[in-house]
Amino acid sequence: MKKRQVLLSFDTEECDLPREHGVDFSLADGMKVSVEGTQKILDVLRRNGVKATFFCTGNFAEQAPQIVHRILEEGHEVACHGVDHWQPRATDFAESKRIVESVSGREAKGYRQPRMFPVDDEEIRRVGYTYNSSLNPAFIPGRYMHLTAPRTPFMKSGVLQIPASVTPLLRFPLFWLSLHNLPQWMYHSLVRRTLRHDGHFATYFHPWEFYELCDHPEMRAPFIIRRNSGQKMVERLEKLVRMLKSDGAEFVTYADFTSRWAG
Repeated sequence: MKKRQVLLSFDTEECDLPREHGVDFSLADGMKVSVEGTQKILDVLRRNGVKATFFCTGNFAEQAPQIVHRILEEGHEVACHGVDHWQPRATDFAESKRIVESVSGREAKGYRQPRMFPVDDEEIRRVGYTYNSSLNPAFIPGRYMHLTAPRTPFMKSGVLQIPASVTPLLRFPLFWLSLHNLPQWMYHSLVRRTLRHDGHFATYFHPWEFYELCDHPEMRAPFIIRRNSGQKMVERLEKLVRMLKSDGAEFVTYADFTSRWAG
């Protein structure tokens, strides 16, 4: 029987969350938050012996090359996530790849657009990516309206599209915000059901979720984001990983998943 596959990923960007709420937050401040969060994530993955994919912005890669190297040294994948998370540009597909590959010394095979906004599929193919993970096939007011989009991987313009996992039928999103706010037993139940149905589970988090947001009211993070952040989120991620491991799931990078799909 083929093992069910878990695609765990992290949008590794300079934290610009406060800027969404009118706070003047510098690149240096954003990097401090995200570097600390990424270190915590890597510690969890190392303790549990699982692999993941880190979608890095050009800013993050240039400002924290030592973290990019740690990610690779510990067996994870580095992919692209634009250049400046706050100000995406049409040229980011190529520039992001150039920067991330220059810092990492490895080919970047995948792309995810900041905030999972739409991308130019032909440009993604032209630049040389083999997969794109910029689709959350759910309805989230003010952010996404993708109820008619495919909810499992599919080919488009010669590039494998890997949507974030949502539950069958109702398409309840199983991304980072759900783990913050649902009781953990409920989140685990939804993940297990989706994994059995689809044969894979793809989700994403951010380093700033693992920062003690409740200790920093000046960042003006909404309650649904502050809730269970910091050490509580570290514990939630660890419990999720251990649950999936105990169920016999296999953790794979997005690049590995893409290679198997093509094979």
